[in-house]
Amino acid sequence: MTGTLSSDITLHVNGTDHELTVDNRRTLLDALRENLGRTGPKKGCDHGQCGACTVLLDGRRVVSCLTLAVAAEGAAVTTVEGIAGDGALGPIQQDFVRLDGFQCGYCTPGQICSAVGMLAEYAAGRPSAVTADVSPDGPARELDTAEVRERMSGNLCRCGAYPSIVRAVLETAAREEAVR
Repeated sequence: MTGTLSSDITLHVNGTDHELTVDNRRTLLDALRENLGRTGPKKGCDHGQCGACTVLLDGRRVVSCLTLAVAAEGAAVTTVEGIAGDGALGPIQQDFVRLDGFQCGYCTPGQICSAVGMLAEYAAGRPSAVTADVSPDGPARELDTAEVRERMSGNLCRCGAYPSIVRAVLETAAREEAVR
């Protein structure tokens, strides 16, 4: 649609294509929630500071309140609803439930998406601000509490469930590592 403030886009969300006409200024968060009914990502601060709206864009963590919907065209968008498969919770979701990694639950979808993205970043060898040795020839890094806390620091929890969130991420990581 030339000469207008809107665009026809296709969003690939949780494995399904959705054709939309959106205002070019519409955020991915608003398109997900209001156009597609994906209410997992939450509108917390609407400034990219709390992480409640975190989704995966081609497997990488993004805050969807600061990402334009038109910028997500052609990318695979995964919300917390897409992490569960065939009606069953994914491993990180199971550990969040089992280890009480949530209290009020408002931040949980963003925390879970961030944890999935964070574990992929860690597995790919990406260092964090607390990684002791970032040299290519350095020793194998161990995912520990400090690494998880640093890597998840963009996701805030009003209830303070951080110890349980960290424990859930570490247990999921240990189980996934054992499978490899």
